[in-house]
Amino acid sequence: MTVVSKHIQRIIAVIVFSLTFVMFALPAHADGVIYTSWGKAIKGYDPVAYFTMSKPVEGDGDFTHKWMGATWRFASAENRDTFAGMPEKYAPQYGGYCAWAVSQGYTASIDPAAWKIVDGKLYLNYSKGIQKQWQDGGIPKLVAAADANWPKIKKDLE
Repeated sequence: MTVVSKHIQRIIAVIVFSLTFVMFALPAHADGVIYTSWGKAIKGYDPVAYFTMSKPVEGDGDFTHKWMGATWRFASAENRDTFAGMPEKYAPQYGGYCAWAVSQGYTASIDPAAWKIVDGKLYLNYSKGIQKQWQDGGIPKLVAAADANWPKIKKDLE
């Protein structure tokens, strides 16, 4: 084997490895446009706990529910069953994408610790810093902008 062909083989191996890593590391778009990280909605946090415990709580792999193509994790069987009965009530707005980003016309991942319930709806943001911008920018105005942007964004993601 020549030095050139060995070099080409190494380049191909690096490209294949890189593409494989990117495919598994990037968030997936589940059916119904739910932001997932490694197949888990809300990065594995329990959506019901935001409402019942007023804080983000990591879900347990023993308590899961498939909805809209994503795996949702829960802290308890009770929370799982509550979600399964009314997922639209507990699922975050905009498919779990960053609410501030959607208000600006694009999507971004989320930090489960950057959250707020407004008018009975769960909103997540990219970070606590972005969440502060979202709050300082006037939540009702930004929710209205995100609500207006979401149908087009969602269609582009489908």
